[in-house]
Amino acid sequence: MPDIETRVLDVPGARLRYDVRGDLSDPGAAEHAVLLIGTPMDAAGFGTLAGYLTDRPVVTYDPRHAGRSERTDDTEITPDVHADDLHRVINDLGLPLVNIFGSSGGAINGLALVAAHPEQVRILVAHEPPTVSVLPDRK
Repeated sequence: MPDIETRVLDVPGARLRYDVRGDLSDPGAAEHAVLLIGTPMDAAGFGTLAGYLTDRPVVTYDPRHAGRSERTDDTEITPDVHADDLHRVINDLGLPLVNIFGSSGGAINGLALVAAHPEQVRILVAHEPPTVSVLPDRK
């Protein structure tokens, strides 16, 4: 199992903590890096899944309202705010593109990221986004 490096990133309104497993300095491996995101789930919820993805760097993070991340103001937290946080994490990683697996609220945040910064996402798997209230057949 690869070592886990925890990083801290200050963003407007929060201090985010995220974990990197694997070697991001290897261009071949970094090309296949995966970002595992959830909301309200934090990085700890992806530990088992990350352990199976040993052939590539894996990044998990705590959203600004969960786990080890800290809010520094009382700004309303929306998918667009989360998307901006993800954009900043990707920039901090120094990767031109990432693959994302987003579950639940993380899927919504991943969709918001793709809408705002499509150039940063190679593949988004939006797993079970809670969109039932906006679907036309929601009965």
